Amino acid sequence: MSIPQPLGLQPSFGFGDRLGLATPGHIEAMRREPSSIRGIFAQQSIREMTRTKRTPTEVMSAAATALQEAGYQGACGADADHLKTEADVDITAAAGFVFFTIDPSEHVDERADDYDQNALLSRYEDDVPAWAGHYMGQTVQVPEGPQIHFSKETVQRAVVKYGRAIEHTLKLAAYIDSATTANGADYEIELSVDETPQPTTLAEHYIIADQCRVAGIKLVSLAPRYVGDFEKGIDYKGDISVFEASLKDHAAIARAMGPYKLSLHSGSDKLSVYETFARITGGLFHVKTAGTSYLEALRVAAREDEPLFRRIVGFSRNRFDEDKATYHISAALHKVASADGVGDAAELERLYLDEDDGRQILHVTFGSVLTDSELGPALRAVLEANPGTHCDVVATHLAKHLAELKKGMPDHSGSL
Repeated sequence: MSIPQPLGLQPSFGFGDRLGLATPGHIEAMRREPSSIRGIFAQQSIREMTRTKRTPTEVMSAAATALQEAGYQGACGADADHLKTEADVDITAAAGFVFFTIDPSEHVDERADDYDQNALLSRYEDDVPAWAGHYMGQTVQVPEGPQIHFSKETVQRAVVKYGRAIEHTLKLAAYIDSATTANGADYEIELSVDETPQPTTLAEHYIIADQCRVAGIKLVSLAPRYVGDFEKGIDYKGDISVFEASLKDHAAIARAMGPYKLSLHSGSDKLSVYETFARITGGLFHVKTAGTSYLEALRVAAREDEPLFRRIVGFSRNRFDEDKATYHISAALHKVASADGVGDAAELERLYLDEDDGRQILHVTFGSVLTDSELGPALRAVLEANPGTHCDVVATHLAKHLAELKKGMPDHSGSL
């Protein structure tokens, strides 16, 4: 059986599994679309674990059992996602995770791009980091990439927007190093600054990467906030040509400042940009998915236990307004009919698992469904009673993701 290990600069794909039953389907997806892409099967954020009432050890154990039963021998990682505190690091490191994703979003000023000069200067002067003066007035030519001019305002906005986030990242990265190396374990770090409404500018990307480099962080991947919208559970929204142009510059910075991989969070179902993402990064990428496997589990319920699926749809609609609060989505209840208003089972599945609004309604309510005393156990029972269907449904959907990424890979060959 494969033991989780740091994957370095190998292209990688994260398969989130919120029930602990999807890994057989993830393995099958990789077998159907063999390539040099490496899988991360144990991947769950602290937020997801809290909402599903699972522990890091349970997440690792579920993936390890599935890998052993499948006789999987390929290299694989294990991602402790969206870590915010030292306590998060402690419990995930103890469980054997080797890929640590730092999430400093609580320390990002999401309104920084909108401040006028007076508001900007006031916030900048509140906490000026020592590194600010190093960049101010400088112009950097990124090899095979953009020329970045660090004007006074550019640096000030970077400080206001990401200054405290950088400080938090450096502290948590140092703690990860001490917590893992004390036990003789190897590790790698990803930094996620994508969960903000405003895109990460090239100057901000450069400063973040440079500060990580100076601090000696073992940065294997970085998830900036790209242009366009990466909403949960649906395809990319935006002009792909604009995304591609911006991505070229970000990729040049990643090569020059690392190299490290560019990471695509909220990667579920972003099929329209996968080829571009793999091609522009030259295979230096990590893609992270999670909710899409949960939605495919619900597809099994739709086909094997229609009454249960109808109950889940109704329950999710009732929970939606509260559960959507922590997500950036555009779905609205009035845009899709209730379960009672759809008599045909196939049509209900299409509306809620193939159309954007329905998918997002079900996507963001996963925690409420899985922890409900009746619906959670009932869904698990359906999946356990139909492992073949579950495996095939998950594999079919995730294989589409891998196939699109392969189209942009420098070398389409490879195997597990």
